[in-house]
Amino acid sequence: MDNRTLLDDVRFGFVDRRTPAEKILNPRLISNEKPDTMHRAIRDELRRAESFSFSVAFISASALALLKEDFLEFVARGGRGEIITSNYLDFNEPTMFRELLGLEGITVYVHDDEHGGFHPKGYVFHDPGEVSAIVGSANLTPHALIHNREWNLKFSTSYDGDIALQLEDAVRLQRTRGTLLTEEWIARYEQTRRTRVLIAPAAAPNAGHIVANAMQREALDGIGKLRQAGEKKALIISATGTGKTILAALAVKEMAPRRVLFIAHRGEILSKSRTEFQRVLGGADNDYGLLVGGHNDADARYVFASVQSLNSRDAYRQFAPDTFDVIVVDEVHRGAAASYRTLIDYFRPGFLLGLTATPERTDGGNIFELFDYNVPYEIRLQVALDNDMLAPFHYYGVTDYETDDGELIEDTTQLSHLVSHERLAHILRTLETYGHAENVRGLIFCSRVEEAVELSNGLNQSKINGRLVTTVALSGKDSPEVRDAALRRLDAGELDYILTVDIFNEGVDIPSVNQVVMMRNTQSSIIFTQQLGRGLRKAAGKDHLRVIDFIGNYTNNYLIPVALFGDNSRNKDSIRKKIIDAAEDNTISGVSSVNFTKVARQRIFASLAVARIDGVAEFKKDIAALQSRLGRVPRLLDFARFDTADPYVLATRRTDHYWDLLVKAKLAGAPSPRASEFLKFLSRELLHGKAPQELLLLQRLLSGGPCSVAEFTNILEAHHAAYSPADLSVVERVLSLEFFTEGAYKMEGVVTLADGVYRLDPTFVETYRGNLEFRTHVDDVIETGLFLSRERGFTGGELKVGNKYSRKDVSRLLRLESNQEGTLNGYKVDKYSATIPIFVNYHKAEDVDASIAYEDKFLDTGTMKWFTRSNRTLRSGEVCDILADELPIHLFVRRDDTEGRDFYYLGLVHPSQPEQTTMPHTGQHVVTMHLTLEQPLTEEFLGYLQSKS
Repeated sequence: MDNRTLLDDVRFGFVDRRTPAEKILNPRLISNEKPDTMHRAIRDELRRAESFSFSVAFISASALALLKEDFLEFVARGGRGEIITSNYLDFNEPTMFRELLGLEGITVYVHDDEHGGFHPKGYVFHDPGEVSAIVGSANLTPHALIHNREWNLKFSTSYDGDIALQLEDAVRLQRTRGTLLTEEWIARYEQTRRTRVLIAPAAAPNAGHIVANAMQREALDGIGKLRQAGEKKALIISATGTGKTILAALAVKEMAPRRVLFIAHRGEILSKSRTEFQRVLGGADNDYGLLVGGHNDADARYVFASVQSLNSRDAYRQFAPDTFDVIVVDEVHRGAAASYRTLIDYFRPGFLLGLTATPERTDGGNIFELFDYNVPYEIRLQVALDNDMLAPFHYYGVTDYETDDGELIEDTTQLSHLVSHERLAHILRTLETYGHAENVRGLIFCSRVEEAVELSNGLNQSKINGRLVTTVALSGKDSPEVRDAALRRLDAGELDYILTVDIFNEGVDIPSVNQVVMMRNTQSSIIFTQQLGRGLRKAAGKDHLRVIDFIGNYTNNYLIPVALFGDNSRNKDSIRKKIIDAAEDNTISGVSSVNFTKVARQRIFASLAVARIDGVAEFKKDIAALQSRLGRVPRLLDFARFDTADPYVLATRRTDHYWDLLVKAKLAGAPSPRASEFLKFLSRELLHGKAPQELLLLQRLLSGGPCSVAEFTNILEAHHAAYSPADLSVVERVLSLEFFTEGAYKMEGVVTLADGVYRLDPTFVETYRGNLEFRTHVDDVIETGLFLSRERGFTGGELKVGNKYSRKDVSRLLRLESNQEGTLNGYKVDKYSATIPIFVNYHKAEDVDASIAYEDKFLDTGTMKWFTRSNRTLRSGEVCDILADELPIHLFVRRDDTEGRDFYYLGLVHPSQPEQTTMPHTGQHVVTMHLTLEQPLTEEFLGYLQSKS
């Protein structure tokens, strides 16, 4: 930055806030009010700094994991850094120091702080033109960087400023008083350090005195309401590790039953569940019996039985069907299996309670139906993480091994390549870079049993961080005893990793697992989440999980963000945006984070571009899944409320409307041609909710008859929607079909305006009143469109920076005279609406004609070099209109035409530096100019646009 920018920004911040300034280097108070977090500020500074100096008393390994990819990219650019910390209060873990020691390009100094007092929290960044610093209250821990209420002052100064010299002196003094971090220093610290457990195991409460937390109380209230309503079944959906067994015990305690049966599929689960129930319910040991293996405590008050033992020789028949007042079925998503179904059909308990983390099934079984569609409580992974019920995780999507010829591991790669010395070396380097520095307890999920065995053999002859690796490979052929023995060894620290394919996807409780490595194609988001969940339980001494995902050239790579972000919308734009946003702010769900290397990110984008995630077959699955949940054919509003498939995508991507899709799914009879055409119009033009004004008018007319313009204006004002004469004019022209080209729809319109009064078209009214199914679909479209408008922030009915719009959307939202999607190419000086929309396809198709192959490009995050049409000069009328900058100029950009018809809206721009030149291949006249954005892009979004698919 030049001195002028710095002076203006400093004056704006410290002297007079009315000073015109770019507000790039102005002082700011960072208090972790999102999006202005310390984490975001540090990442932003690291991206533009040449060097840094951190002086921080307390640092956690989880914070290093949070910033790991940023440090790696910083060093890869040639940056150099130093971190000064201490052993103050023995807070810092030896494993954290070892991870610091392994950060190449970053020098670490330690203050041996025997007398206490080393307590700084300062972050200094050196840029070519200035020094920036953040000084305040935040240590280098995830909560201090993201959630804690902190006060940190960020400011900038020139190198000649006195405060810059003070910062330099302070860092130099701390450096000279510190000791260079070495393995020898860590070893001494380890011997003398007072033991400090970051996450202590909870003290065992007195039996019978466990108190429900807020979320458990919500679940118990829900179960209580069902029981009061006479229901006898309930399904609890609770993410792995969120304490659903304790919840079940609390629910049983409230029911005060005489006898209880708890069913699960593994003896280990039964033993642990028996212990948990006794902690909640109290009572003598002989009240709690096992019916599994060699145990047959059938007379116990609380029987904990395996499904296999109950079915063996019909052992369940030793009990009368009404023996148990309450039956609890764990992992009940298995309940459609014959062994479970036999038990559920036989017993007649006073209340049947099912527990599961993943109720969705792929075998056609309907778990919800088993429980009469009663779901009083549901907590999924993201919500559980937000509420600190699970250990946070840091995910790293890295590129799998690539040969010298550029070939990447893919679905059909031969086993010899999967276990080659070169791939093993790549795996070792990656585990050393992203994994825990020591005390690893990891699971590695492989694509084939043979791969797991060979990689285990290779790892056992290798070192990570100077230590020999110890692993074992397990498969479905291994006995339960062999598996349990391996798990005990892992938990005790005798093994670093267990390698397997999928035998640990569910039903295994290994709280100490702190590293999950994925070396396989993601076949489904459910399996991905199950494997991730193996490491999310909290445990003593474990403050986070690390997930290392080796991303090859797999067709299903798009499922990774679907699973990580919980995005089941089937909307590619929504998934892309989450990936881009993650590059900008990598935190999700509490203090967890998602990090992709640039190459891995491109692999996912490439997979997403060609993936068929929005076909009729996929939509049928979504309908069936929600139908299983609800016990009826779902409406569009159901998809919106349950945050599953995007209703607009569902209704219009492959069909004209949702009724049409239900016909293809054989769930409805065909509508009449007239009803179909009305629904086609409503679905395609209004359902997305980007312009709620038409929906509000239809809602009013259908519920209350004719409506005056004045009344409608009041409705729009009350809903905070735009209501200028131009806005009303567009509403009238859209609903009367005047906005569209002739023949776009085979009908006369939906609304008419005469004498200042809106009325519904008589044909539409006749169809609406005479056909209940049509009326249901119309109401559904209107309700869903307004729901989406509220949820997505479109209530104003105006363009929003960062969202995507088609040329038809732009015609509507800029109040053009008509839909001009067929002719709105490049740009238009539109005198009717007094606007200038500009559309840029950033990467032109290879076969595009040379005469329109404009080399539009961003020069930086705030400036685009833009070309007018060919055969234009500085004297051309449209060029003069643009350069006059009297009409608002709106910029819309998409990366390339593989992204579909929609463009990202980048906001208003202002032209400057016009130059008349010629097209390089045709010699035709053209004018170039700079377009300056009022809202600059983020570095991440600019990188996305500049990268090729």
